[in-house]
Amino acid sequence: MYALILAGGRGERLRPLTDSVAKPMVRVNGKPILWYQVRQLQGAGVTDIVLLCGYLWETIREFCGDGSSLGVRVHYSKEETPLGRGGALKQGLGMVPSSERAVLALNGDIITAQNFAPLLTLHQQSGAMATIMLVPYPSAYGVVEVEESGRVVAFKEKGELPHWINAGIYVLDTRIRDELPALGDHETTTFPRLAERGQLYAYRSRAFWKAIDNHKDIREAEEVLRREGGVG
Repeated sequence: MYALILAGGRGERLRPLTDSVAKPMVRVNGKPILWYQVRQLQGAGVTDIVLLCGYLWETIREFCGDGSSLGVRVHYSKEETPLGRGGALKQGLGMVPSSERAVLALNGDIITAQNFAPLLTLHQQSGAMATIMLVPYPSAYGVVEVEESGRVVAFKEKGELPHWINAGIYVLDTRIRDELPALGDHETTTFPRLAERGQLYAYRSRAFWKAIDNHKDIREAEEVLRREGGVG
C-alpha cells in the first residue's frame, strides 16, 4: 500500500528550528515528526511512501534516503514551485502505480496514535472517493459549567467543544487525481465538490492527535508521548 505525506511546508511559526530543516524534520522527544508518521503508516500495511517535498527537501532525503533504514520504500515528489496541497497531492499521485486503488495521505506536521485500519475499513465499505479523519475541536480556554441557578458546578481545563475538525489525515481513491487542482488547496476545491456529490465520508477519532504548528505544540506532544510511552 502507498501513502503520501505533504512535506513541503515552511513551518514559519517553528522558527528558528525550520531555518535549517523542513518542517517534518522538527524533532519531538529527539525524533523527527516524520519518524512517528512512518511508524504509524507501517502499522497500517504501508510499504511505499511518497514524500511531497519542497522547502529544504534535502534534509528529508538525508534522513530517509531510499527508506530502507525505516523499513519502507521512499519516493520523492519535488515541487519546483509551490503547488499548494491539492496540487502537491495531484503530482504525487502520479507516482502511485495504477494497480493501487486507495492511498493514505496526511499532512507532514501531525503526530497521532490513531490506528488507520478503521479509517481504511470505512473508506472501503462506503465506496467514497475520499474519507477524512476528524478529531474533537478543543477549546482554547478553560470551560466553566454552570447550573440554571447560577451555581458553578465544575471547571474543565480546555475541554472539547461540540464540533469536529479535519485532522489532515485521509484515505483517497486514486481516481481522485482527476478531481484535484493542479495549483491550490484540495480542502477548498475538491472536498466541497465531493461532499455535494455524497462522495466524501468522515471517521471520528478520539485517539491522541497533535498538529505541530508552534513551539508550544512540541512541548505538549512531548509530554503526552513521555507519559504514554510513544505512539503506536
